[in-house]
Amino acid sequence: MVDPQTFYNALVKSGVEFFAGVPDSLLRPLCACIAERAPEGKHIITANEGAAIALAAGNYLATAKPSLVYMQNSGLGNAINPLLSLADTSVYGVPMLLMIGWRGEPGVKDEPQHLAQGQVTVPLLDAMDIAYHRLPQDTEEAVSLIKELAQRAVSEQRPIVILASKNSFAQYKADQNSGDERLPLARERAIGIILENINADTSVISSTGMISRELYELREGLKQKHDTDFLTVGSMGHCSQIALGVALANKNKKVICLDGDGAAIMHMGSMAVTAQSGAANLIHIILNNGRHDSVGGQPTCGFEIDFTTIAKGCGYPSVHSVDNEAELSKILGASIDVQGPVLLEVKVNSGNRDNLGRPEITLEEQKRAFMRHLEE
Repeated sequence: MVDPQTFYNALVKSGVEFFAGVPDSLLRPLCACIAERAPEGKHIITANEGAAIALAAGNYLATAKPSLVYMQNSGLGNAINPLLSLADTSVYGVPMLLMIGWRGEPGVKDEPQHLAQGQVTVPLLDAMDIAYHRLPQDTEEAVSLIKELAQRAVSEQRPIVILASKNSFAQYKADQNSGDERLPLARERAIGIILENINADTSVISSTGMISRELYELREGLKQKHDTDFLTVGSMGHCSQIALGVALANKNKKVICLDGDGAAIMHMGSMAVTAQSGAANLIHIILNNGRHDSVGGQPTCGFEIDFTTIAKGCGYPSVHSVDNEAELSKILGASIDVQGPVLLEVKVNSGNRDNLGRPEITLEEQKRAFMRHLEE
């Protein structure tokens, strides 16, 4: 495995001093090292992967030095436009290195939502004419490669990709959540309270990662069916628009969106569209723990921004923020009959229980069951 600190030092020695991206579980040790060692203003966790490409471009224009942009391969879709219409050699020719965690790599077992993306990652890079290299598993070889690619990116004035397989990086000592001040409400408990305060036939669309896993586990514990739930296992940041599509097509059915702070920030423009949609039957709940929990607990700016002010500015008719069980039950109960869309921020703790499982039904079964529920 590659030692993250040695790799980071090699990047800096090669002139790569600015880092930006969206965290990925395969790159967790490297992200932890960058977060601890990069000087202030030299590392930005971006809203989405396309924004990281643009940020790296801006840094190059100001410094004439290439940056490292990190992401999961699922985020490559967000980066295609700025890669081709900004950084490509046929446009401005902006040198940068892209470290991409290769989820769904052919021959490596992974979750269903990563399989198609894993299969097309290399063909997609070929189609975009972006040079790519596999990250070696040996530290010395990885350091040698990074020196070569940093020079090449500058000399050829182009982005170059490094693909990191599962377990490419050794663990890093700071690879853990920092100790935030504890809030009185855990995310899983918040979801449980929400289930207690909605009707049995309410449609629930849940966001990527831990939120969907916890919703599934809670239904199992309560011995409830999963027909009313749509678990958005991929497509980070798009849960709210799936929920909006359901709400607009089923105006007589109450629809709950269980969103995350990182996901909501990733495509925040969707809040404006939801607010102006007239979807009176939609309650948009943002479970805000200030973390990218599913990929390692890296911070978002969820606690530094004001979701309620943003929602009011977008035009949500009803906006609330809570951080405890009593307020959540009270506001949710009162919001059921309110003409929405309603925005409810719920501030919760980061982290999840160690024995949290994964859904045991197939995605096809889940889709068909949810569609039958909507037909009833």
